[in-house]
Amino acid sequence: MEKVVLDAGDTAWMLMSTGLVTLMIPGLALFYGGMVRVKSVLNMMMMSFGALAIVFVLWIAFGFSMVFGDSVNGQGIIGDVSQFTFLNGLDNSTVLIGTIPAAVFIAFQGIFAAITVAIISGSIADRAKFGAWMVFAGIWATIVYFPVAHWVFAFDNFVAETGGWIANDLGALDFAGGTAVHINAGAAGLALAIILGKRVGFGRVPMRPHSLPLVMLGAALLWFGWFGFNAGSAVASNGTAGLALLNTIGATTAAVLSWLLVEKIRDGHATSLGAASGVVAGLVAITPACAAVDASGALIIGAIAGALCALSVGLKFKLGYDDSLDVVAVHLVGGIVGTIMIGFVGVDVGLFNGGGSDQLVKQVIGAGAVLAYSFIATLIIGKLIDVTIGFRIATDQEVAGIDLAVHAERAYELSDNSQGSVLGISKGA
Repeated sequence: MEKVVLDAGDTAWMLMSTGLVTLMIPGLALFYGGMVRVKSVLNMMMMSFGALAIVFVLWIAFGFSMVFGDSVNGQGIIGDVSQFTFLNGLDNSTVLIGTIPAAVFIAFQGIFAAITVAIISGSIADRAKFGAWMVFAGIWATIVYFPVAHWVFAFDNFVAETGGWIANDLGALDFAGGTAVHINAGAAGLALAIILGKRVGFGRVPMRPHSLPLVMLGAALLWFGWFGFNAGSAVASNGTAGLALLNTIGATTAAVLSWLLVEKIRDGHATSLGAASGVVAGLVAITPACAAVDASGALIIGAIAGALCALSVGLKFKLGYDDSLDVVAVHLVGGIVGTIMIGFVGVDVGLFNGGGSDQLVKQVIGAGAVLAYSFIATLIIGKLIDVTIGFRIATDQEVAGIDLAVHAERAYELSDNSQGSVLGISKGA
């Protein structure tokens, strides 16, 4: 590993970026938590926090090595799990990756892994056993995320000498995770939704968000944290980080407008839920492209993603799968849009910018490979969990409320009895 002089500015920015990306976990929990019914709020939020807990432990143990270790046999498929097991000295404060401490880079990338798993949970809201979800999170991170992240994020001669096939051999561009994070999670969400089946009353009973202010707050926190996600992927405080930040704002605002326009034309109303969903759709779509396009390209990507994601929400009713919180419509569709649009509007490489069709073909191959692998592997993992320990809670527990059945808690205690007890006031007083 090449050692260079530590840069204090780069280090400060990456410390901040790691904090911003970590904030995305509670942001996602609030976003998802507000979208479910009141009887499922805590379970939904617990799935995000649970994913962070188990995935980051695995990341330190062997995940980082599987992603950023030397590619086994130079095939670009998986990193050497033994190279950095339990970080193997990389957590020494004197070791650098690029111009920042290795420990900071490890932490930054570990949160990427955790939030990718957490995103999947939205597809199975209201009906999954928490224990089964935790087992799934650990297995999926190991078998799906870590290999795919190696394909996409492990560049030759950065952390190790040989990296992944998409980054180095194929040459598809993915700056911050359109394939490894969003297409990966979206395809997995579709597979799990199919395995667990529809919620009780799906298509017949209204399943409206219980708290739109929580949804809006969660979207705002995600947007704020996403600056670390995208601009932090420059791994430096430089012009690339600045371009990524600018494009993150531009694409997201364009996506909000296009989502709301679709709603207005289709339904006659522009909604707060639509605005929040448009925020996330724009963030997802610009993630792979934020350093590969200029500001006008970001606006194009955001506008297309906002409209297509909004239109894709209805697919679950037409095709008969119950993706509870639209992980497929937002993350899978948005990730595909952002990844493939690089081949059209990427600076110097896009078809519309004199780059020919070569990059477009590479983008399609990269997106398709991740989608296919994630979907098939998740079907296998999810089915094995379902037939062994069971993935779905009992019907009566789902109807009564998963929060009370699984966690023995309610999100909101509205009774005054506890207050009277604390004050020492009896019922007869």
